[in-house]
Amino acid sequence: MSQNPVNRGYFAIGVEGISKPMNLGAVLRTAHAFHASFCFTIGARFNVRDVLASDTSVAFDSMPVQIYEDLAAFQQPLGARIVGIEITEDAIDLPSFTHPPAAIYVLGAEKDSLSPEMQARCDFIIKIPTRFCVNVSVAGAIVMYDRMISLGRFAERPVRVGGPAKPLAAHKRGLPVWKQKQLKKQHNSD
Repeated sequence: MSQNPVNRGYFAIGVEGISKPMNLGAVLRTAHAFHASFCFTIGARFNVRDVLASDTSVAFDSMPVQIYEDLAAFQQPLGARIVGIEITEDAIDLPSFTHPPAAIYVLGAEKDSLSPEMQARCDFIIKIPTRFCVNVSVAGAIVMYDRMISLGRFAERPVRVGGPAKPLAAHKRGLPVWKQKQLKKQHNSD
């Protein structure tokens, strides 16, 4: 059974300097599965269009794939925060990171790190607390999964081993919080 959690905001994921077509294909398929708004490459070292033609999930039919020749051409959407995924001394451990509602995640290439110029453009740099670095597509999948479980709407984990004891309560719809506060303030002043 496929579950589509209710997430606010949007996210995109991309790779700077990717050199292996199969890794890009895996990033695209995984991003498609996690409902990414778009994917991108910056300075890819191969013809990205060849990868798109062989993508078995046909991700490019469901989300835009943007190809930037270099970092100077890269454009982030207004209001989006850039989150670099890189092992650095001051990077935030992923389990301790709160994802921004509008996020652009960027990974470094397989044989290299995020460029210093890209790191300087990042609002945050996060790392996956593993013994050593993992494959670029695996790192992307871990970050997208963490975003989904931390921002999605799921039943709380039970104290005991196993699944949730009771199903998630139905979402309550109503006025926006700011409007509720305004009406409450108005009611209290009457």
